[in-house]
This record gives sequence, C-alpha cells and structure tokens, in this order.
Amino acid sequence: MAGEPQDDCLFCKIVEGHVPATIVRETESTVAFRDINPQAPVHILVIPKVHYANAAALATAEPTVAADVLREAQAVADEEKLESYRLVFNTGPGAGQTVFHAHAHILGGRGMQWPPG
Repeated sequence: MAGEPQDDCLFCKIVEGHVPATIVRETESTVAFRDINPQAPVHILVIPKVHYANAAALATAEPTVAADVLREAQAVADEEKLESYRLVFNTGPGAGQTVFHAHAHILGGRGMQWPPG
C-alpha cells in the first residue's frame, strides 16, 4: 500500500536505518544516497521517505512528495557541482526498475548519449 513501509523493500530499510547507505542529503521527506552500482561518475538516488512503488504511484501522491524529490535532485546536483545531469525515473521491470520504491537517479560527471538505453 502506498505510504506504508514495506518489509521487503530495500529503500524502506535504508530510510529506517536498517540497511547502510552513503547518504549525501536528507530532509524531512527525502533521502539521497550514492548508488552502489554507479553508471556515471556521479550516480545518486533521491527517494521519498514514504513508500510509493514507482514514479506512476508517486504521481498520484500528494503534490508535495514529488516536488520534494525533484527539489532535492536539484540540490544534490548543485552540491555535486553538476552543470548538466540526467534525471531518470524507471517505472516497471521492463524499464529497468529493480527496487520497487519510487526513486530518481541523478547521473552526471560525463557526457550522456541520446537516445538512452
């Protein structure tokens, strides 16, 4: 159910402090941490502390939740001194989502190809 921590969710466990992560920023509503399998020199995830399965579910949340994630993505990019970066939300296994807790990938520090994937 949206909003309730999920016992089997890795990111809920990070939010609760049960799984370690290299946290770079934390607010009342979000946590940002370095990806354990970086795909760029800078690869940081921003997640809402409240559980939503993916970006589609996040889109139906209170508007402040999605806005907080986007605001923190920009704050992380600023702190990392990224002039350019890619912001990615994977939604569903066919798009490459492997942890089913909404999260934004901030990728930067190198040129990005287009189209991606």
